[in-house]
Amino acid sequence: MILSTHGIIGSSVTVASGDADALAFITAAGITDTTQKSAINTLVTDLKTANIWTKMKALYPFVGGTAAQHRFNLKDPRTVDAAFYLDFLGGGTHSANGYQPNGSTAYAETYFNPTTGYSVNNNAHISFYSRTNLSVSTNNEMGCYDVNNLVITTRRSDQSNNTFLFANTLSGGINFVDSDSLGLYVSNRINNQANGFKNGVSKGSNTVADNARNNRTIVIGANNSTTLNITQYSSKQSAFASIGDGLTDAEAANFYTAVQTYQTTLNRQV
Repeated sequence: MILSTHGIIGSSVTVASGDADALAFITAAGITDTTQKSAINTLVTDLKTANIWTKMKALYPFVGGTAAQHRFNLKDPRTVDAAFYLDFLGGGTHSANGYQPNGSTAYAETYFNPTTGYSVNNNAHISFYSRTNLSVSTNNEMGCYDVNNLVITTRRSDQSNNTFLFANTLSGGINFVDSDSLGLYVSNRINNQANGFKNGVSKGSNTVADNARNNRTIVIGANNSTTLNITQYSSKQSAFASIGDGLTDAEAANFYTAVQTYQTTLNRQV
């Protein structure tokens, strides 16, 4: 802020013109880098053009390089739990490439509870953009669990499988052979169809029974379990995560294109 004898005459940091939602986030998170501002603005406009923006409840672009900046939800950049403003707990590392938990104690609390956050049963997705190629059977990158309801993305086993769980039983998950654990993973549910996507490509689907919304908050970097609380910690670096309504195959493909364009602009794509 610049002062004169006549009062405030301007600001030393200005925000360029652009999409109003993008600008609200840029201002709240204190993003000053021109490339980062442009990447955020393009991400928002691409999601709106694809008619995906309204399906999102929380978008975590992990931009700015600091824990304070990584906390903000692009959809609602207020600093309150009700806006799904992240709390980083137990350690972890923040950099220009995103947020990396430590695999033993670190995770991010989103404060998003599917019971209250989703308006209906069985219409939801979560996503995680992994920049780490690692095969560990006991890790979960994001999710929550409460006995009969699962919301978990990207559990990569030692057998080089990637397991998506978004159903009322383990048998409702999508398992597929995966050459690495890099890129955008989406765990998805629309009505009685549970399906999973990697980098915009469907990796399978299962017909599963109707089930109630999960009553645990979603966490990033671990699994929030009814019986064990926070468990199955991950050490994969995340450059993006999201929570929202279910995506069609076409929407999942467009979502990946928008996110990958964003990562490429920031020179951290995989």
